[in-house]
Amino acid sequence: MATSDTSPDVSRLDEMPRLGFGTWQNTDPETCADSVRQALEVGYRHVDTAQAYENEEYVGEGIAQADVDREDVFLATKVWISNLAHDDVLDTARESVDRLGVDALDLLYVHWPAGEYEPEGTLSALDQLYDEGLIRNVGVSNFEPRHLDEAREVLDAPVFANQVEVHPLLPQDELVEYGRKHDVNVVAYSPLARGKVFDVPEIREVADKHDVSPAQVSLAWLLQRDGVAAIPKASSEDHVRDNWAAADLDLDDEDVAKIDAIDERDRQVDPDFGPWN
Repeated sequence: MATSDTSPDVSRLDEMPRLGFGTWQNTDPETCADSVRQALEVGYRHVDTAQAYENEEYVGEGIAQADVDREDVFLATKVWISNLAHDDVLDTARESVDRLGVDALDLLYVHWPAGEYEPEGTLSALDQLYDEGLIRNVGVSNFEPRHLDEAREVLDAPVFANQVEVHPLLPQDELVEYGRKHDVNVVAYSPLARGKVFDVPEIREVADKHDVSPAQVSLAWLLQRDGVAAIPKASSEDHVRDNWAAADLDLDDEDVAKIDAIDERDRQVDPDFGPWN
């Protein structure tokens, strides 16, 4: 069912904390659980994982260990491309819920429009999970506008979010504008360009001006874009806290203009099956 083409008066982004905690590559059981616990106790309330990360059990342990109520945590995971046939979506989503030790997911994404992805079969399974209450929101990841158009036509549930790589070296203006027009939140993964933002002169200049880290500048720039959330990953407590501090950083118009003017483009996640290839 297609949604309206008019820009919404109120974004649904307020239903999801805008600064989340990513867990990609965080596969050591103790480190993963401890970093999730630390993140929640620092203040994060949005945790992101995926079947392909092979850490859902440890993420669930971290949530259980934290002195934070489950209902206060926005928890998201993703269905991998080999599990996207209709029945596989149903089965593996339930397995993810079991591994995470929760009753329901706040958001379930299609990880990529690749592999076993077939809009009618895959998305009808997500509709079924949504209707059952096992998932509270339906999301997609790494979708281009044409895939989003198709998903919005096929789904009965609204497309809540599109998780894509976004950072100052890959601003994804077209997808951000699409999200604003159609009320699809953009969730930025690899928001620090896997560390490459630390070497960008413009970002370092803004960081020096505010006496903060380049990571905070990059995250604050994302958070000041309408309709965009970010999920930086971290395992050490220092990085967990440094990223969280970005929520309190206010960039002025000059700072934003300087970052917007960066003309370097550098995509970090580019598999052969990426829909842009």
